[in-house]
Amino acid sequence: MSKISCPLCTMDDVIDHPRKHECMTCGHEWDIEGLPDEDAPEERIVKDAFGNVLEKGDVVQMIKDLKLKGSSDVLKSGTKSKPISLQDGDHEISCRMNGIAINLKAQFVKKVLS
Repeated sequence: MSKISCPLCTMDDVIDHPRKHECMTCGHEWDIEGLPDEDAPEERIVKDAFGNVLEKGDVVQMIKDLKLKGSSDVLKSGTKSKPISLQDGDHEISCRMNGIAINLKAQFVKKVLS
């Protein structure tokens, strides 16, 4: 028996063969190489307003004026950032603009191509 569960019925009574696994409950067979790696983190792809893929260290530019909540500051269209870092959550981009550390949604910026 194996610690692997069947992808079809999710039961854990699986027999290991040299090139495949077989579920004793439902009879489903699948290749050993075709198993997804459950420990590997799912890579998130963040895209700007125009569909360009953003990566850590990219420089972005505002595409519209954006008022910052909790202050009277406004980020004007065309304002460029320092190199960005990506994070999980609703606001995918963490960066500095005009000396202010902010988190932004990717839909409000475009990637500055060097």
